Amino acid sequence: MLNMNCLLQWSIFIFFCQLVFSSKDSMTCGSTFKLVNQQSGDRLHSHDVKYGSGSGQQSVTGTPNADDVNSYWQVRGDIRNDCERGTPIKCDSVVRLFHVTTRRNLHSHNYQSPLSNNQEVSAYGEDGVGDEGDRWKVVCTNTNDYWLRADPVRLQHVVTGKYLHLSGDTYGRPIQGQKEISCYSHANRRNLWKVDAGVYIRPSTEPLSSTRDDNSNSRSQSAATDRFEDEL
Repeated sequence: MLNMNCLLQWSIFIFFCQLVFSSKDSMTCGSTFKLVNQQSGDRLHSHDVKYGSGSGQQSVTGTPNADDVNSYWQVRGDIRNDCERGTPIKCDSVVRLFHVTTRRNLHSHNYQSPLSNNQEVSAYGEDGVGDEGDRWKVVCTNTNDYWLRADPVRLQHVVTGKYLHLSGDTYGRPIQGQKEISCYSHANRRNLWKVDAGVYIRPSTEPLSSTRDDNSNSRSQSAATDRFEDEL
């Protein structure tokens, strides 16, 4: 009986250790970061340039420029169930991605993208207020329970079921050299994304610290005042 009790206690201890470590390096609500496409190395990007066709909304592209401040996005909770800052994001959660510079949400809808004729991706809304087209499901590529910072994920558009995708087609002026971002119906390497440099909001159960990357001054002021921060 004593051995059984010890075994049970040890199993519970291991379970809680796994829970702690699985959430420790997870993405958290309120974190601000860049997303890098695993096929091309381009960063998810937006700017105050409208599409000349389709919806006419703000364009979203992929850029090879690692230093562009227009590539920062903040992860927020679902419009139906917002999350508290610092909350680890579980796999299959529905989130919104807020473009820090222009204050619009990553968005998709049933318009054709201008180059590949896939589904258009845009930035939409005002001050983060948008609609159902801003909802994205975090599809993990590992067996963990959380979206881990070290692992690539797919972002599946909730309304249409398609994946955030870099088509490989390149724009001319006025955004010459940038790649088309669209939504695509099938999972492949072009719709795998991984977090890069940014400000990571630590879960409130972790020790207090504050370290930043070299581009932190360009981040949103709300992220700068949060107590739990770490370099991605």
